[in-house]
Amino acid sequence: MSIVADRLSRIKPSPTLAVTARVKELKAEGRDIIGLGAGEPDFDTPDYIKDAAYEAIKSGQTKYTNVDGTPELKDAIIAKLKRDNDLDYTRDQVNVGTGGKQVLYNALMASVNPGDEVIIPAPYWVSYPDMTLLAEGVPVTVDCPKENSFKLTPEDLEAAITPKTKWVILNSPSNPTGAAYSYDEMKALTDVLVKHPHVWIMSDDMYEHIVYDGFKFATPAQVDPSLYARTLTVNGVSKAYSMTGWRIGYAAGPKALIKAMAKVQSQSTSNPSSVSQAAATAALNGDQSFLEERNDAFKERRDTVVSMLNDADGIDCLTPEGAFYVYPSCAGVIGKTTPEGKLIQSDEDFVTYLLETEGVACVQGEAFGLSPCFRISYATSMDLLKEACGRIQKACAALQGEAKAA
Repeated sequence: MSIVADRLSRIKPSPTLAVTARVKELKAEGRDIIGLGAGEPDFDTPDYIKDAAYEAIKSGQTKYTNVDGTPELKDAIIAKLKRDNDLDYTRDQVNVGTGGKQVLYNALMASVNPGDEVIIPAPYWVSYPDMTLLAEGVPVTVDCPKENSFKLTPEDLEAAITPKTKWVILNSPSNPTGAAYSYDEMKALTDVLVKHPHVWIMSDDMYEHIVYDGFKFATPAQVDPSLYARTLTVNGVSKAYSMTGWRIGYAAGPKALIKAMAKVQSQSTSNPSSVSQAAATAALNGDQSFLEERNDAFKERRDTVVSMLNDADGIDCLTPEGAFYVYPSCAGVIGKTTPEGKLIQSDEDFVTYLLETEGVACVQGEAFGLSPCFRISYATSMDLLKEACGRIQKACAALQGEAKAA
């Protein structure tokens, strides 16, 4: 009899974390590897946030807190949601967890019954389907191809909804594509959801503040207030504030759901780190002006990466509205052969080729539910990005034969 529970056979380890771990292994072996797989800003946590953590330690804020967040952090979240999104919440409508991933997991575990369907636009963040499966739900993936700018259309959303639909997950700006829904695009989706009162909306807004070219962010409960009572708005401090290791995510939504999420958390991790909560409070309440400067840097990197990738033979890359990812199509290399004689049959074959021959680590599109593509994170230095894209151009130029898509 196996010690491993049967439920684990439904899921797979996180592919993005696997790539990050593999990069560390290869670097430890002395390989010259440029890792473009991790969704982690290379900027440091701002000093005013670190100072708040130091002060919390010195003042003895090192004990247990309320299971789902301190009053101070909840108040900061409430103020942020009002300031940025014109949404009104109270403390008993806010949940704080150990990162956005735990908050999403808590929500699904607290709400999904066996057989409930969760609509997940693809490409998707790798954990959405697996968390749904662990909750005994049914992931319903809806392809959002490059021709639709990797965005869910109202028609495809309508077609995916059934009497069993419990949630639809919307992630804007998106991981892995960087695609973001304008107000009008989001309104077209909320117009569909208004007609289906049994469907709940999970809005993953983690990349809200990382947008470019004057893009205006909009979240579903803000776009259509009639959906407020069945929307869970999820966010965190990891990406915008460069606090990935601090592990603080949060959500705001209906009281009954928030209470159920706290119940799940009370029997798993209990409260997030007290010191991290103090730092997150400072992050949300403090000066936000640094965000624009960092976005300017991200935009410059984005533009360089998109340009260089589009100059690579067989690669076609859209310009995303936000986040720090691009999701180029590699359809133009499928069917070609490497100098060693290996046939490139999939995006996984292609990213393996890049890693083995040029030392560039990316994540295959199959991991995000839409092929043949691959994800690149440009949350690293411009010098490394230029070197990596140059290596990709070299690798593509070395391929032989005709692509199937050609």
